[in-house]
Amino acid sequence: MNARTVVAFVSGVLFSAGLVLSGMTHPAKVQGFLDVSGRWDPSLAFVMGGAIAVMAPIVALVRRRGRPLFDATLHEPKPKAIDGRLVGGSVLFGVGWGVGGLCPGPALVSLATGSLPIVAFVAAMLVGIWVVDRVSPSTT
Repeated sequence: MNARTVVAFVSGVLFSAGLVLSGMTHPAKVQGFLDVSGRWDPSLAFVMGGAIAVMAPIVALVRRRGRPLFDATLHEPKPKAIDGRLVGGSVLFGVGWGVGGLCPGPALVSLATGSLPIVAFVAAMLVGIWVVDRVSPSTT
């Protein structure tokens, strides 16, 4: 196993553990964070702030270096125009996150529980990705 694979695996384990420890794998906690007009739970804002505080200096160092440790180039998304596809996808993601209380990362981590609603959520998510990939024209 090469160093790149080991670093990717360890990063995935750390990310998964962070999602579990922060409560982002608990749909009720996420929905509490999104319920700003009711019983709002701001704790996930601290999780996001902590993640930004850790990653911002690392990203700055990598940009200054010009390339990451285990690749020839830094793969950053290119700016794109705000169009109907972007807005529609963002709305769909937000509604799904609010209703289901999960987004893709925590949903995949939560598969380890074997919970039928989680399995159904991930299956629906994968079908949605497949449909969009087949129906919608690519913008890349």
